[in-house]
Amino acid sequence: MSEMTQLLNAAVAGDANARDQVMDLLYDELKRLAHSRMRRSADLTLLDTTSLVHEAWLRFGALQGGSFPDRRYFLGYAAKVMRAVVIDALRSRDAQRHGGGAEHVELDTLVADAVPASSDHVLRVHEALDHIATLEPRLAQVVEMRFFGGLSEAEIAESLGLTERTVQRDWRKARLLLANLLA
Repeated sequence: MSEMTQLLNAAVAGDANARDQVMDLLYDELKRLAHSRMRRSADLTLLDTTSLVHEAWLRFGALQGGSFPDRRYFLGYAAKVMRAVVIDALRSRDAQRHGGGAEHVELDTLVADAVPASSDHVLRVHEALDHIATLEPRLAQVVEMRFFGGLSEAEIAESLGLTERTVQRDWRKARLLLANLLA
């Protein structure tokens, strides 16, 4: 077991010193993930990269009893937590304005390269992704890591223990499913 894995598991178990060390060691990678996420939705929320990392870190603090086999698995989990933070911020904002005038935007098959135009769009993608997760969880993981986490196909393949070609096929299939669900 690597030193990082031991630190991650100690942090989850409640060791404050281990939590601080993990934050120091992974802060730059978490900022990169957050930057990727905020590139697509910064204008939709009041969050910035730093506040997204810190909000996600606070949510990690609430995690008890879990374990992380390695750093890559933790970063995949971080992408999921950051997605939840952004979705929660959008829902909160939309609840305050009661949906007044949100523009309807269709998702095309270039979902990773497209910049969402509204919070309604991001929330619809989130709901469609939840539906896909019930059908094919691995496809949902690929979309989550690519669209919400900004990871490359190579990084996703390494994290999930798949080949890059399998990730590419899953990405194409997931985009088609999302397009059909959002049509």
